[in-house]
Amino acid sequence: MIRYALRCDRDHDFESWFQSSSAYDSQVRRKLVTCPICGSAKVGKAIMAPRIVGKKGRGRATPPPEPVAATTPEAAPSGPTSLLMAQERELRAKLKELRDHIVKNADNVGERFANEARAMHYGDKEHRPIYGEASPEEAKSLIEEGIEVSPLPTLPEDRN
Repeated sequence: MIRYALRCDRDHDFESWFQSSSAYDSQVRRKLVTCPICGSAKVGKAIMAPRIVGKKGRGRATPPPEPVAATTPEAAPSGPTSLLMAQERELRAKLKELRDHIVKNADNVGERFANEARAMHYGDKEHRPIYGEASPEEAKSLIEEGIEVSPLPTLPEDRN
């Protein structure tokens, strides 16, 4: 998975994850990558610093601090920070809604996910919405076979 910092033609900055750089290129060509703020499909990569973890630091990276919602209007930050926090909360709510919709309307096939996806792709089983578990290697193998898969969104509150 690759995380890109992106910017639309109206100078809105946002991030998105892609299976590979070619998946990003393909989705941009098909106008599937749009700005979450204004909806523009004129999106390009923004300059970003790489995240490098040395050998000693592997497995010990700490997640960024969670934003804290202001309890009173006086305590609310003003300017771009509050706008970004509001946009992040809105994005998280939409991701949760998407995940809840998938869980409600698809069959959880658990560890059989890769086998079930292949069976449907090759016509051995009737197509239906499924979700489940797959190792990174299994997911990569499915993608290499032309089987479209996507991870369910994971939100910070899921880590608790």
